[in-house]
Amino acid sequence: MIIEETENYPFELLLEADPSIYKIKEYVEKGKCFIAVDKEVLQGVYILVAHTPNKAEITNIAVIEEERGRGLGKKLIQDALQRAKKLGMTSVEIGTGNSSIAQLALYQKCGFRICGIIQGFFDDYPEPIVEDGIRCRDMIRLTYQIS
Repeated sequence: MIIEETENYPFELLLEADPSIYKIKEYVEKGKCFIAVDKEVLQGVYILVAHTPNKAEITNIAVIEEERGRGLGKKLIQDALQRAKKLGMTSVEIGTGNSSIAQLALYQKCGFRICGIIQGFFDDYPEPIVEDGIRCRDMIRLTYQIS
């Protein structure tokens, strides 16, 4: 498997992590898109955005359904952290919905720590988001300190 930068954004997969095409188009313009490919088949994607000279954000990360739970999400996060470090970043942030239990667990297992909550972040989405029977309304913000 290789992880490489691309300018051909896999919107269908990005939409699995964020159902707002408008928000996705907004942040792909600001960042770089990296895809995981195995035997020429797309396996996963993430967008890395540099916000300041020392702080970056993973604004979207998604893995195809068949590969979920097999460690690819962790590999994508590790790749993003390595790229951020090479760019001289000292921290990387990521955000997810209050209802995204699996993602919250993954990010914390990768060393991210909760640093804040943006209440009502998802309230302006056109359709309500519900995961595991929980209405997604707030964004949980997490940060990783690069040493």
